[in-house]
This record gives sequence, C-alpha cells and structure tokens, in this order.
Amino acid sequence: MNQTLEKAIAAYGGRERWQNAQKIEAEVSVQGWAFILKRRPFFEHAHISMEVARPYSRLTPIGKRKNVAGVLDGHDVRLEDEQGNVLAERKDARAYFPGGRRLLWWDDLDMSYFANYAFWNYFNLPALLMRSDIEWTELAPGRLEAKFPPQIPTHNAIQRFRFDTESGLLIQHDYTANVISKLATAAHVIHEHRDGYPSDRLVTPRSPKGKALAGPKLVAIQVHDFKVFN
Repeated sequence: MNQTLEKAIAAYGGRERWQNAQKIEAEVSVQGWAFILKRRPFFEHAHISMEVARPYSRLTPIGKRKNVAGVLDGHDVRLEDEQGNVLAERKDARAYFPGGRRLLWWDDLDMSYFANYAFWNYFNLPALLMRSDIEWTELAPGRLEAKFPPQIPTHNAIQRFRFDTESGLLIQHDYTANVISKLATAAHVIHEHRDGYPSDRLVTPRSPKGKALAGPKLVAIQVHDFKVFN
C-alpha cells in the first residue's frame, strides 16, 4: 500500500470528494521571469474553469485582451470570446515547442497551452493521485514519483512530489518544463495552504541535488479563490 499517496488524498479532502469532483473554478494572479522572458503580460486575478476527468481548462484573460480566453482541450488549444466563439486555434500545440521564435516570445495560443496544462496538473493533483494511467511509486515516506502517459499534457514524463509526512500536504513538486527547455529543471514550492488548498506557490530553478534555489523567481502564483464542484 502506498501510504504517502493515501495520506495525500486524505489531506486534500479524501477519495470520495475527488471521485465525485467534476469541475474546478479558481482565481489566480501570476508573475515572474518566465513571463518576462517570453514577453507575456502577468495574470492579474485571472479566472480558471477546468474539468477534473480530462485535460480541459479555460483561462480568462489569457493576454492583453480582457475578454479573450485561452482554452486547452486535450492537446489542442484555442482562443474564445465571451460567447464561446473560436477566434483562433492550434492543433497538437506541443509539437511547436520549444524551438523557433518560441525561444524568444510566445503568442496567446502558446500561453494557452502552457498555463492551462500547468494549472490543470497543479489543481487536479488529488484526482491525479487516483488515476490508473499515471504510475505512482513511493520512493520514501513523503516522496512520490509519477510517470505520466502521453495522453496527459504535462511538464515532462517523470516528476517527483514531496509531501509533509505528518499532514500529507504537498511541499514541493519537481519537474522539467520541456516546452520552455529541456534544461528548465524547476522546484515548485508550496509556501502556504489556505482552506485546504495550496494558495502561495513559487517556482525557482532546482539544484542537481533537488534543492529549490532562492532565485530567480520563475513563476510566483497566488491563488485567491478555489472551489471544487460535484
């Protein structure tokens, strides 16, 4: 029995809550060097709506146009207006990363892919722990390794998670953001939980020994609101 996995599921509300969960709504503000380097505006109280069972996420606004949302639907992305009309779309979005002009700047569709799949993974963690298509291995008490299948858009195939051994809450999530670079090894540290969800998150480079470096601050995430719906 994977005790770390079971403790983490319990810490975030239990199996029944996440087996019945269908939708997540959240409000976030995000900034950091990852945005600056890709010439992207920060997210200021952006709204996210996502499904739990499959990779679907809608983030508004995705860029400078306040009423334009970026949508992830599986491996595809699109831009929508307030009425849901499609303004632009890109199939198999990951195939375009990380080379070419994406080394220097991202458009709204690029950010739609990156931001939405990242948030879908982060916010759905309790449900991901219960998915049969993700291979979870307990490396040590409080430490899990996940092997993701190709059908799930995520940072990279092999990721590691460190949980508090007492509470079961997530402390650090280690991955490589391949859409940025195969050298983009990151430590995603949870600095605060509020009402049972990680509300203060900071992504910095990771040392070869797995330690989160003090800087630069690649992505700083503040979660203002978070709701799970059945």
